[in-house]
Amino acid sequence: MTDAVDPADWRDLNHAWWDERAPRHAVDGFYDLESGAGLGVRDFEWELIGEVDGLDVVHPQCHLGTDTLSFARRGARTLGLDFSANAIDAATRFASAQGLAGSTEWVESDVYDSVAAVGGRSFDIVYTGFGALCWLPDIDRWAGVMAELCRRGGTLHLHEFHPLQDVFADEDLTVERDYFEDGGTVYDEPGSYASAEADTKANLIVDHIHTIGDVMTAVLDRGFVIRSFREYDITLFDRWPWLEEDREGIFHIPADRPKIPLMYTLVADKPA
Repeated sequence: MTDAVDPADWRDLNHAWWDERAPRHAVDGFYDLESGAGLGVRDFEWELIGEVDGLDVVHPQCHLGTDTLSFARRGARTLGLDFSANAIDAATRFASAQGLAGSTEWVESDVYDSVAAVGGRSFDIVYTGFGALCWLPDIDRWAGVMAELCRRGGTLHLHEFHPLQDVFADEDLTVERDYFEDGGTVYDEPGSYASAEADTKANLIVDHIHTIGDVMTAVLDRGFVIRSFREYDITLFDRWPWLEEDREGIFHIPADRPKIPLMYTLVADKPA
């Protein structure tokens, strides 16, 4: 953490961080784009999402578009949106290489400006993947945007890392940070989750904790009806050195340690 930077500069700092890393992620083994596979929506997510063939799907904060293209492969018309031009460029190339250019569209935009950026269109599914909300300061404004993107009778799928894990230190389960946060926290984060040893220049980020109560209230206040809310004791990153990998890319807390929620999914419908 650092106190030398104003969290109000969140957009410029976070944009510079992601824009520098997107080209690296595009060739990094973590995302595995060069093999033609790449990460994507996981099986436990599809159990909640169901069939998407013929549906219109928008994915705000799509980064390289690996999750976005998972929907396209299952027959959806997809639009990925991200504020990093480098990420959108990589996503466009990846979609073309996969033969999915005809069913995908890419838009460069801040998530808060996405309604105007997509021309006021609405979608059957609004999907937000893991690791998105922490980059945004205003969860109420976010929920308003999601409501405008979602057409009547459509569904919001919010799949996220649980905010409780963010209160703990990186080495153990020692409480280090407030769960109830005001204003965001500035971190010096060289490298990235995909390549910790990468030589990077733009290393300051502004991170936000949005409590479960804040997220659910924001979604409900925008007229959504919550259909499902699930918490999981697994995660997609080996955040702590003592986490155990039980299958590729899925980590859990060892049996001799207290279990806490590490991820959650929220499915909410917009009434017809």
